[in-house]
Amino acid sequence: MTALRSRPRASFAAALEDFCARPELAPLSARAYRGALERLAGALVELRADRASAPAHGPGCTPLGMASASFAGERRYLCTPSCPRRRWLAGELGQRAAERWPSPAELEQAVRALWGELQPASFNRNLAALRSFLRWAERHGYLEAPIEPRLERRREAADRTRAVPYAQLERLWSRDGVPLREKALWRLLYETAGRASEILALDIEDLDLANKRARIRSKGGDLELVHFQSGSARLLPRLLAGRWSGPLFLTERAAPPGTPARDVCPITSRARLSYRRAAALFGEHSGGWTLHQLRHSAITHLAEAGESTVLLMAKSRHRSLRSLQRYARPGPEAVAALTARHDPARRRP
Repeated sequence: MTALRSRPRASFAAALEDFCARPELAPLSARAYRGALERLAGALVELRADRASAPAHGPGCTPLGMASASFAGERRYLCTPSCPRRRWLAGELGQRAAERWPSPAELEQAVRALWGELQPASFNRNLAALRSFLRWAERHGYLEAPIEPRLERRREAADRTRAVPYAQLERLWSRDGVPLREKALWRLLYETAGRASEILALDIEDLDLANKRARIRSKGGDLELVHFQSGSARLLPRLLAGRWSGPLFLTERAAPPGTPARDVCPITSRARLSYRRAAALFGEHSGGWTLHQLRHSAITHLAEAGESTVLLMAKSRHRSLRSLQRYARPGPEAVAALTARHDPARRRP
């Protein structure tokens, strides 16, 4: 991964590039940050272009704020070659629009235009990425003064039903017609209680099948071990099918040109399975569940089985009890069983 520059530059584009290229970031985390922040950078450029009375986009063009676009190197346009605004963006005024740091008011307007219609959880996730970037830029000398847009997190409705009963999970990954890759991924996510980004970033070299464990780079960039059970241990050798190196979970197709080498299988030339694709497939097969529910369910089931808080924190790798409490809450089925056991009218054995 690209090393950080030894002398920070004041450019907004350069700071964004350096922030996403930090070596301690896990690859999928870096990709998520880059996607959110480059879209925001695109929205800022479009906003400034409008204020400068730049030409409008041509038919069939996609504004830069609507898709990821690189602003720190060779720019990837999503416009037709003849688009009038594309020519304006490639000129001196467009370069300045991409390089200059935004004001708080500009950030507020761009965030509302780009993310204003998102659900609270998605809005908050993108806002957290922006705040993390601004704090990092201030600490590393890219900013002469803090940029503090007046943007508030949105309240997320509490969901008390996120844990999926184990019987339903077992029926899902035992179902005929589910591909081996999906079964292995879902079992591994549940048995390790790992984050989807961590498990999808696994390489074959990270696996220790004999000891039923794998080495992952955690959310904070630390190397840690996660442990799995016999279900995953039986599926993973079949998934490898003779492969000994490269990404563990692959797409069905060859990697497109420009894919980072670390995300390409050296044996099959296929690309690493993306979070977006994995999430979409799980939603289709499960009827709308999310990948995160597998982690949530695993921790909830262990809590219902009476495991100690210390072991739950070790398994989930949460750093605070407050974070763990969201997951370790017994589910409706456990509460119903508790209520039934103490029902005075129930039949005694």
